[in-house]
Amino acid sequence: MTELQSQGLRLVDPSAGAASRRGGAGPSDHKAVTVDGVTLMVPVHTATAFSSPFVADAPGADGISTLRRGAIPIAQIQFPRQPKFYSRQTAEGVPYSHIATLHGSDVLATTVLQTCIRYESRRKACKFCAIGQSLAAGRTIARKTPAQLAEVAKAAVELDGVKHMVMTTGTPPTPDRGAAILCESAAAIRAAVDLPLQAQCEPPDTNTWFQRLKDSGVDTLGMHLEVIGEDLRQRLLPGKAEVPMARYWDAFEAAVEVFGRGQVSTYLLAGLGDSAEALLATSERLLALGVYPFVVPFVPISGTPLEDHSAPSAEFMREVLAPLGALVDAAGMRAGDIKAGCGRCAACSTLSRYEAPLAS
Repeated sequence: MTELQSQGLRLVDPSAGAASRRGGAGPSDHKAVTVDGVTLMVPVHTATAFSSPFVADAPGADGISTLRRGAIPIAQIQFPRQPKFYSRQTAEGVPYSHIATLHGSDVLATTVLQTCIRYESRRKACKFCAIGQSLAAGRTIARKTPAQLAEVAKAAVELDGVKHMVMTTGTPPTPDRGAAILCESAAAIRAAVDLPLQAQCEPPDTNTWFQRLKDSGVDTLGMHLEVIGEDLRQRLLPGKAEVPMARYWDAFEAAVEVFGRGQVSTYLLAGLGDSAEALLATSERLLALGVYPFVVPFVPISGTPLEDHSAPSAEFMREVLAPLGALVDAAGMRAGDIKAGCGRCAACSTLSRYEAPLAS
């Protein structure tokens, strides 16, 4: 599974399963694939994927496809089907799929604010980010209202059995860095449907926002570092780097006090220059605070400055994920204990596969 996620997948039938998408807020250029009952987001639109040794045959009438490495069949796989809620639209004519999308097999995801003060400046934009691409292509809307999010979330639960929801946001030009719009969105969703929620934003200006988020109905919080070396931060995410690492560490500690151990997480992108040693040392510090370090392989997205950057090798990912799985276990945390969000979905990384299996 680690090799498949690092090297990507060639599809005999690109239309198999739920529609994939190019560009936009992540995960992009992927397709959801279920292998041995585990759903992964696997790159299918990247240069690495185009030359991958892994090929998926067209699914049969039963929806099952054969995964081959070259000519050798190695597994039977399935693709999660297009969700039923995609066929609906609001009274104003906005397609539900423009408001929220299915990630993995059972998680609803939305970018509440599809604009970002970082992305709008070439000098400050994160070099791997494509948040504006789906908006420019007309596949989404700039601002999802609380009422729209509540309507779509309720439909996704009733029609497709969605189990939890991720709300991320572009960073607005306000000190709360998106926490305020996430609060009002969460309150509306939880008033409409009982659905566990994760909110994701940069650390807000004050720690009081964490209790406000929880009181609004947010169950888990993501504040994503992405890269950790200071030189890399200045080069790859110069706008986000204006928020110093010290603020992240302070925010992590304060957020865990509100949401609890294992219910605060951060993304770390493997393959952008941080060494395995640096990723593991940072993860150990995060775990000591009670923060789940969700280490994922970097996927180059077309149309970004890093579109030609290579994906990390499976060997590098194993070098990180195998010891990290042991560290997660030792800290008493695991993906399955997270109430909602990317860590619980776990489809963008094979980290959860390196955690020790639960005792029977």
